[in-house]
Amino acid sequence: MHKTQHAEKITDRFRQLVNQAGDNLAPEHYAELTLLIEAGIDTALLEKLEKMADKLQKFAHEIRNDAEYYD
Repeated sequence: MHKTQHAEKITDRFRQLVNQAGDNLAPEHYAELTLLIEAGIDTALLEKLEKMADKLQKFAHEIRNDAEYYD
């Protein structure tokens, strides 16, 4: 699922909960919530990708070292 669609589904569920509680928010607040959720998803993905890149870099370094000393 695309992150925007996922953020919209989360926002829609939150809207349902707010409505069930008998409250109401302006549409622009829901749009802002969707953007905040997307930003959170982006941040989490970037952090995970950075960790993966670090692991790959370490692995590449180990391969180079092994190649240098391979007989």
